[in-house]
Amino acid sequence: MFKLSVADLDSPSYFVATAAVELGFFREEGVDVELMREFGARSGPERLRDGALHFFGGPAYAATRAFPGWQGARLLCALSQYSYWFLAVRADLAAKRGDLAALKGLRISSSMESPVLGLRHLLTESGFDLARGDVAIVPAPPTQAGRFMGYAGVEAIKQGLADGYWGNGMRVALGEKAGVAKPHLDLRRGDGPPGARFYNFAALTTTQTLIDQHPEAAAGAVRAVVKAQKALKADPALATGIAERLFPPEEVPLIAGLIARDSPFYDAAISTEAIDGLNAFAKASGLIAAPVPYERVVAVPFRDLWKS
Repeated sequence: MFKLSVADLDSPSYFVATAAVELGFFREEGVDVELMREFGARSGPERLRDGALHFFGGPAYAATRAFPGWQGARLLCALSQYSYWFLAVRADLAAKRGDLAALKGLRISSSMESPVLGLRHLLTESGFDLARGDVAIVPAPPTQAGRFMGYAGVEAIKQGLADGYWGNGMRVALGEKAGVAKPHLDLRRGDGPPGARFYNFAALTTTQTLIDQHPEAAAGAVRAVVKAQKALKADPALATGIAERLFPPEEVPLIAGLIARDSPFYDAAISTEAIDGLNAFAKASGLIAAPVPYERVVAVPFRDLWKS
């Protein structure tokens, strides 16, 4: 049996990979896959490298943590297009949506692991001097026992630790539901400095070893993702049944709306423009020493399946 993990189980950013398993599309393709019910961001890339995982749904750059310069890893397909990061601010803050200047002097909460790379790059590209303290990045508070990471931003504002927070769509939705936060930047839809939507995208990553040894499983994984994208586009409510099995109760009513909002970006294709943007972000963030050619990042033998 193959194993698949996603970086953050309740995140709409990687939900297509989860749905591809839970809706039975991997099984339809003859690929026996178990969805690992875990916070995959913690050690997913390393376990992929070590053979304990076979597929990882997460940030397109995640593999660089365990595969320097993507050597030995490949992106099979996109789960969705463009950077899926959001910046939310306090609901009572007088800030016009999308105004980068309004961030000056604010405290922004973020996970200090992978997500903070995107926030630092965004702020630097926006002209803020972080060393001078133009904007303060503060660690997300620890989550309560039994709670998913999605609540960290809400807690940062409630506890007076931050004026805003950085994260995925579920985090923003929880802040809006609680009445403590409102969306300020949505990179996917063009907010932020020029080119911000190309910093990153959600992708399904595997290893070159798996591709060499089990090409039929790699191909089946791509077809399963494409089927999940089509199914969720046609009926976002399919997400609710999955969420009832996997998500905290408070998040279940939110997921179908988030999927409906993001479904126009459900496209498995990986463009050269996407890889150029990813390379630029990864190099600026110290994840790679130099840009890596498209064919060494993407599993090009399977690209004909992206539109299947």
